[in-house]
Order: sequence, then C-alpha cells, then structure tokens
Amino acid sequence: MPRFVVHDHRARTHHHDVRLERDGALVSWAVPKGLPERPGERRLAIRTPDHPLEYIDFAGTIPGGQYGAGEVSVFDHGEYEPVTWTDDRIEVRLRGGRYDGPYLFVPFRRAGPDQWLVFKARNRQL
Repeated sequence: MPRFVVHDHRARTHHHDVRLERDGALVSWAVPKGLPERPGERRLAIRTPDHPLEYIDFAGTIPGGQYGAGEVSVFDHGEYEPVTWTDDRIEVRLRGGRYDGPYLFVPFRRAGPDQWLVFKARNRQL
C-alpha cells in the first residue's frame, strides 16, 4: 500500500503538510488547521508542489531563505488505501497512528487555484 506522512511545519505560518505517495512522488497540501478529526468537519488544504519520496521521513530544519524555511517534524505517518483519485475528487483511507479512516479532498474552486477542502468522511461514505 502507498504511504502517507503528515508533517508539523513551523514555517512563516504554523501548519501541517499532508503528503500522499503517488507515482513516485509525494502529492502535497498545506493544511493550516491540520486534518479534521471528526466526520463532517472540513478544512482548507492548499495544494503545494509535489515532493520527492525522500521527504516522507524528513524531520529537521529547512534553512532560512529556502522554500519552506522552518522546523519540520513528523506528526503522523502510515499507509493509505486510494479509493478514488481524479482531478476533482481524491478519496483515501488513512491508516496511521493519529489519523485513521476515510478522508476526502475536493477542489475549492470559488476560493481560487490550488485551494482544496479536506473532509473527514463517515466510514459508510467511502
């Protein structure tokens, strides 16, 4: 099964980076308030550039002046099951230490490019 990681990123703004392994890279979103923990909750998720697979275990300091400068630690990690993956809908079942269950990512086009919403779904929804 493919892997995922949630980084706690203390950069210019504190946020979590959610990264899903796919096609040899980590598809990534910055989630300012972290992944939702209750079904029906939604959070803004900003699509960021894909990262190399080597970032899945990264923890440390990104030096000032570089993209993402700040402190990074692993907040959660595990595997995920891809349920649906299209340009308009990404459904996954996370299996991690903190996050476990179905999550849904959908574009939030009214908010602008690269803006998504992430939902914690109810188990029967996916």
